[in-house]
Amino acid sequence: MATQDPSVTVHVRYVNPTVSIIDIQGEVTAFAETVLTNAYTAASTNTTRTIILNFTGLEYMNSSGIGLLVTLLIRMNRHKQHLFAYGLTDHYKHIFELTRLNEAISIYETEAEAVNAATGAS
Repeated sequence: MATQDPSVTVHVRYVNPTVSIIDIQGEVTAFAETVLTNAYTAASTNTTRTIILNFTGLEYMNSSGIGLLVTLLIRMNRHKQHLFAYGLTDHYKHIFELTRLNEAISIYETEAEAVNAATGAS
């Protein structure tokens, strides 16, 4: 499933029944809310335990985008799901540390590392 708005495109991939990946291309701002929410809905099945956000195509994220991630994290916690991420630049890793998102979202360097960890977390 692919969804698009003028500044962000997401694509959902299913790794296995318990793990899904949301590929993010472009900008994560307040305008990405509907796109990100729809991607979460598509990625989350009755058996999904971990959703991995692929940030390798991220061009820009502002405080509203961080807020969307927090909202997504709250929703996932309600469903007893884990949120992982990979592909963050050093700049965004630093922002995750400053906002302490790195304490709630497991950060990995590569997709393989995230998937291996998710398989263990599932």
